[in-house]
Amino acid sequence: MCEGGNIQFFCHNGFRLAFQESGQGDPVLLIHGFASSIFMNWIASDWFKILVDAGYKVIAIDNRGHGHSTKSYDPRAYTLELMASDAIALLRYLGIKKAHIMGYSMGAKIAAVMALHMPTMVHSAVFGGLGIGMLTEVGDRKVIAEALLAEDPITIINPLGLLFRKFADNTKSDRKALAACIMVSKKELKIDEMHGIMQPVLVAVGEKDTIAGEAQPLAALLEHGEVLVIPNRNHVLAVGDRIYKKGVLEFFRRYSM
Repeated sequence: MCEGGNIQFFCHNGFRLAFQESGQGDPVLLIHGFASSIFMNWIASDWFKILVDAGYKVIAIDNRGHGHSTKSYDPRAYTLELMASDAIALLRYLGIKKAHIMGYSMGAKIAAVMALHMPTMVHSAVFGGLGIGMLTEVGDRKVIAEALLAEDPITIINPLGLLFRKFADNTKSDRKALAACIMVSKKELKIDEMHGIMQPVLVAVGEKDTIAGEAQPLAALLEHGEVLVIPNRNHVLAVGDRIYKKGVLEFFRRYSM
């Protein structure tokens, strides 16, 4: 058992997907980033505990290919739409009709797709660790995939590829599954899709995050977009930052259900 409670599983679309839940109150669904997991993104950073202590029912999912969920080596299994459908299926499995959604990095893209495709289930959203990068290519997918599959990381020259490889090694991830995932999940969303998101959205990006892109240009495309710049934090360190946590709690309180 960990701070978020016991790992549970449900099945959807041929995948056995891991999730954790704890607390009572308005539901908040947490969706982690690429190469991460419930534990790395939300428990080790104390997000799970902080949200539960603030009076929320907190649910977190291990995306397909990550954590304790089923792995696939077929890139076609990792579209944003399919991963968003997993998250929606989890809410339905738990009998939750509407929730706050917080995604980080890749999880922010999944949250955006949820807001577009199933708007009645998304009360508000936090796009953490992803600003205008939601709409632009960040790094060469093929290079990152090659770095993930390299036999010896010492041979990796590309800095971004090496960053993702080190993170995947640290999280003891299935690198073959991640290589398949990144080829599809890094798909960019479009400007008109951002215009179609009607829910309140907080775009939260670290000041020194070179992966996310700036928060303001993305928020400006949203009907009800707000910006939180997390001072002196990069893509990795912004996740558990206290200013990020304070800003999200204030955002959820303003848009309580």
